[in-house]
Amino acid sequence: MGTAAAAAAAAGEGARSPSPAAVSLGLGVAVVSSLVNGSTFVLQKKGIVRAKRRGTSYLTDIVWWAGTIAMAVGQIGNFLAYTAVPTVLVTPLGALGVPFGSILASYLLKEKLNILGKLGCLLSCAGSVVLIIHSPKSESVTTQAELEEKLTNPVFVGYLCIVLLMLLLLIFWIAPAHGPTNIMVYISICSLLGSFTVPSTKGIGLAAQDIFHNNPSSQRALCLCLVLLAVLGCSIIIQFRYINKALECFDSSVFGAIYYVVFTTLVLLASAILFREWSNVGLVDFLGMACGFTTVSVGIVLIQVFKEFNFNLGEMNKSNVKTD
Repeated sequence: MGTAAAAAAAAGEGARSPSPAAVSLGLGVAVVSSLVNGSTFVLQKKGIVRAKRRGTSYLTDIVWWAGTIAMAVGQIGNFLAYTAVPTVLVTPLGALGVPFGSILASYLLKEKLNILGKLGCLLSCAGSVVLIIHSPKSESVTTQAELEEKLTNPVFVGYLCIVLLMLLLLIFWIAPAHGPTNIMVYISICSLLGSFTVPSTKGIGLAAQDIFHNNPSSQRALCLCLVLLAVLGCSIIIQFRYINKALECFDSSVFGAIYYVVFTTLVLLASAILFREWSNVGLVDFLGMACGFTTVSVGIVLIQVFKEFNFNLGEMNKSNVKTD
């Protein structure tokens, strides 16, 4: 009995619960960032289309640069959100950017959004709310020492080695041959890089807390922060390159939707291995998150798979009248 109580107390000490104000602020920043990120693919695609029409490089188009700046703003917002609340609470909220991007694309790019697409937008938003309610509100890694221990964990190192090998295979062998014709190639590259970008972002936030302290650990914290910054910078540059390659070849809404599902899945997997945030989630909350993620995924499928179906409520009513 005493041992169990001690273990529970130790677990409680290891998991830090942010204040309600911090959680609310983190959620607010995450929601705004997801909406900003949802607009980036559409704006960049619009810029690419405009540049092709003029026969110039998209680097000279102001709309493309607006999308690029929006992407930078969204990533900064994500960084702030990751430092305030657990990763598994922030990442799934990217779903809100998918319906927002689809609605924006219907106006700027004239991409179709029928009644099923609108229903998909509603489901994506509802699923995101379920994810917020059931996501863990406490963090199991709260100090630089804990972070260093997790980063050198053999399981996480093994996972990163597998991801790195897959990236090398995709970038140097598969992408040159199949990238322009298979959307999953570019999406896989960008999503696998999320296994580096999101943990690096979270790690920088933790290490930065000790940099300005006058103690021996501040030097180690600075070195760790610089390494994570280098990893983050390289990952973002490669992601940026392949996102634009994908937007040159594929529909922005389709790319954004599939990218969200694959990216979120891989980031949650990497975070589960590194930060062990799922250890603080009970069965009910786990099932709630699974249902929320499924609802979001179904909504995204409705937005994209049925976008070419040419029907609306008016046509459905006419069909019912004829049947009667």
